[in-house]
Amino acid sequence: MTCTPNVTTNAGGIALGFRRIQPVGYMTIAMSDVIPTGTTGTLPVNLTLNGTSRPLMLPNGDAVTAADLIGVSVFKVFNDRFKGLLVLMSRTID
Repeated sequence: MTCTPNVTTNAGGIALGFRRIQPVGYMTIAMSDVIPTGTTGTLPVNLTLNGTSRPLMLPNGDAVTAADLIGVSVFKVFNDRFKGLLVLMSRTID
């Protein structure tokens, strides 16, 4: 999937739109624009899947912040809608 991040003063949002996203599984996301380097690093990152926005988490349970995705163009996420999991598994920095 390709998306464009939307960074505001409250959060970094990545909307994937209304695609048929499987309720459980991995997905690779390619961002057409990386999060700008001047972005406040402490902003939480939310993903919008099928119209529902949820916080993106690290495997240890901490919230992903903009600092974790600065310079990242491709990342892999594990999604389990039933358990409420949305976990950043890997990232590629340009």
